[in-house]
Amino acid sequence: MPSSTHTVIEALRRRIEDRTAKVGIVGLGYVGLPLAIEFLKADFHVTGVDVQESKIQTLNRGESYVQDIPTVTLKPFVDSGRFHATTDFSVIAEWDTINICVPTPLRKTKDPDMSFIVSACQEIAKYLKAGSLVILESTTYPGTTDELVLPMLEAGGLKVGEDFCLCFSPERVDPGNPTYQTSNIPKVVGGITETCTETGRLFYSQALETVVPVSSTSVAEMVKLLENTFRMINIGLVNEMALMCDRMGINVWEVIEAAATKPFGFMPFFPGPGLGGHCIPIDPFYLSWKTKQAGIEARFIELAGYINGQMPHFVVDKIQNALNEQSKPVRGSHIHILGVAYKRNIDDMRESPALDIILLLERLGARVTYSDPFVPKLALDGVSLTAEDPLAASAAADCVVVVTDHSSFDYATIAKQAKLIVDTRNALKGKKSPNIVRL
Repeated sequence: MPSSTHTVIEALRRRIEDRTAKVGIVGLGYVGLPLAIEFLKADFHVTGVDVQESKIQTLNRGESYVQDIPTVTLKPFVDSGRFHATTDFSVIAEWDTINICVPTPLRKTKDPDMSFIVSACQEIAKYLKAGSLVILESTTYPGTTDELVLPMLEAGGLKVGEDFCLCFSPERVDPGNPTYQTSNIPKVVGGITETCTETGRLFYSQALETVVPVSSTSVAEMVKLLENTFRMINIGLVNEMALMCDRMGINVWEVIEAAATKPFGFMPFFPGPGLGGHCIPIDPFYLSWKTKQAGIEARFIELAGYINGQMPHFVVDKIQNALNEQSKPVRGSHIHILGVAYKRNIDDMRESPALDIILLLERLGARVTYSDPFVPKLALDGVSLTAEDPLAASAAADCVVVVTDHSSFDYATIAKQAKLIVDTRNALKGKKSPNIVRL
């Protein structure tokens, strides 16, 4: 016979299976809102909590501020009453499942800022009831769920694996990816106990195509760090290759294209002006920080981070040298930036290398303008800019710099009109001109 405490988890599983479980999500950004949509599509009622009142008001009007979630998708769920957003954490007392999707930035010292997770867990602990499932999705260092979250949630007397379930499931969102989105990206989940893992697997399987259970929360936490550390180190390698090819007068893009014809043992990565986004520039340093606690030095991570961090400076040097070849100084020159989002066809500017490039050029005395169809206004460190028409601005500028290769830019016309182009993304592939300088 199951114990009374196990009975509450069995009841939770029944509510999950018959879609009567009340789903709650803490943090309604690029991770939390798409997750909410998938559970709404699976016929659950979902409530979201966020500390930003402006977000709550926007969502409760049925409007989406997340590019991957069209308003036309969100509004019917709001109108029907199946989705509601609030800043009031007391609604957690009504929830059966709780997904934590809050930011986990790095401090300037490159150690993890756990304040958002701690704040969320403090609120959850106030209202946590027996028969609940709590899943942390925020990217973090191995051990966070067990060492930080679990003690906070057990402080009220409930026992994990008996009274409630606790899991970690890494978010794998790739903003702007038309092929892989929340519904069809395999969902890794690991629990504190086997009961927790199985309950987490059951929950996600109601709404997502593939669920991959693993043996522990630490394994699940490490999965995300391995994925993004793999990308960050390989990007660091190819950026270093670009630096070497530049010094030797070799076209690195042609090298990569030819190497990619090998059908085994090689995966193409591409150089660029630096790393951006909410994961790759940040996540590997969680691992580096954690391994330092264990007395291990993460040398690959630190070196790749240094190389990637130097790329905006390398781009500015390329601009300076290209202008110098035309007998123009950077100071006083009009330099136009094409694209300021961190990657093509999205509006996300988090950690975008374009921001560093703009500031570096401003400090050198350049007059900087930009075009980006997804970012109408830009403000950073006292610099306020408004997006300009890409064709007119490119024709007028002393130098055009392709930083983010949005597909809507008319590269053929820009190449004809621009006096000088520094292309950091190989957007002008195949075009030959003495006025085009490639990374």
